[in-house]
Amino acid sequence: MIVHEPRYSKEEFAKAGDEIYESQVRPQVETGDRGKIVAIDIQTAAFEVDASEIAACDRLEARHPDAQIWIVRIGSRHVRRAGVVDVQNIITIPAKSATSC
Repeated sequence: MIVHEPRYSKEEFAKAGDEIYESQVRPQVETGDRGKIVAIDIQTAAFEVDASEIAACDRLEARHPDAQIWIVRIGSRHVRRAGVVDVQNIITIPAKSATSC
């Protein structure tokens, strides 16, 4: 595995990745690819889409070995989730019926 040295600050990296995604990539991938991963080389704007983060990055690095990769989950602000929430089955308890210890 090749380890790349960062060439940009975290802020520059994030700004470039978000700008490329919004202006060039998103219009091409949004329909039908929701939930998949986009790996974007922020230097060339080349990208790969896959359900697997690793597969998308591997294919992009095969084409651009020196890629500086920004990762986005299509249709989401987050690449990974810390837990699972079933929003259809959330139960809310009104404040009046809540009990205290």
